[in-house]
Amino acid sequence: MKTKSFYLALILLSIISWSCTTNQNELSQGTLKTSLNKSVQELTTAMSKISATDGYQVLSISSTGTSASLVKSSVAAFDSTYSSIFLSDIAGVYDYKATRARGGSILKYFTKSAESALMVVNLPKEKVKNPNALFHYSPSDTLLANNYVFSLSKYDRYFKEYKPRSWYWDYEMASNISIDNVNVGDLKIQSSNTAENGYKIASEFVFADKYVAKCVYATGDTAVATYNVSDGTKTLYEEKYTAIKTKTTFGKHHEREYSLTIGNVQIIRKQGPNALDSAKVYVAGVLQLNSKVEIVEIAADSTVVDNSIVNHKRDLKITFDDGTSSTLTELLGTSLDTIRTLFASLRQASFATSVIDTIAWDIYSNK
Repeated sequence: MKTKSFYLALILLSIISWSCTTNQNELSQGTLKTSLNKSVQELTTAMSKISATDGYQVLSISSTGTSASLVKSSVAAFDSTYSSIFLSDIAGVYDYKATRARGGSILKYFTKSAESALMVVNLPKEKVKNPNALFHYSPSDTLLANNYVFSLSKYDRYFKEYKPRSWYWDYEMASNISIDNVNVGDLKIQSSNTAENGYKIASEFVFADKYVAKCVYATGDTAVATYNVSDGTKTLYEEKYTAIKTKTTFGKHHEREYSLTIGNVQIIRKQGPNALDSAKVYVAGVLQLNSKVEIVEIAADSTVVDNSIVNHKRDLKITFDDGTSSTLTELLGTSLDTIRTLFASLRQASFATSVIDTIAWDIYSNK
């Protein structure tokens, strides 16, 4: 009886092992063309959903005000003193109010209506869609509802300004955004600028349907630009560009590694013995020997630390194992425009900082 049980277990183990090997072989044998088309379709569907959300509409708002790429006080004269603003300095609930007031403190347009451990800003979504009109009175403003809400759970801002054009700062904020009592998404920003380490920003937006967009950008001796879109668990799109300064490059950045991931397809080019090696393409981690990827430089510039597709600097020409070829911009179509707009907005983040930073500075400086 024990012998029969042993052989039965052995047979079951063999079946399981054969099944796993078969699945792996099927995965490895999947053509690049089939896998890429499937991954592009998943990405296209995701970007279509994202672009239809209120969160995306909020992100795409632009402003001439301050941004995360230039975090500084918007009303004070330039000086050489350090300033620190924390959430505890600006906590409370602030409601927008229409007023004919001109000049002076921005707080003329807001009333502190309650105490809070957070900083909550209630204002009309019509004003958010046009930030430059936020502090300008119109008779119809009295009819607007404060249906757009920033709820800041984190705000750390440390900066020093030098006249005329050098800024040093360390900045972090986290906020939930809602419109008409409906959650739109969560925004996080970390940004810094120093003479030693250059400019850095890491921003993230989690949409209400759980899609996540992340952006990392740094300009130091090792410059990095990373753009990632996921469904919360699976990477749908990721592009990463890394460049370095060396003694022989005279202060300019030279590409060290480039990678692009769409679903289970990954393209990688690394620095090798002969400068940059040829790009290699993988499907589910398996190198595709019968396919070819060419990196097409459109506007590459050694003075720019982000020679990426998102930054309009390059394209990829992919030759599949059946001999046909296509560029990535052709495959992605209008989805690429959506991706570019999304990350341009995340890099600047003016929809949030132009409002929040201005109000925060006035609360701080008028205490």
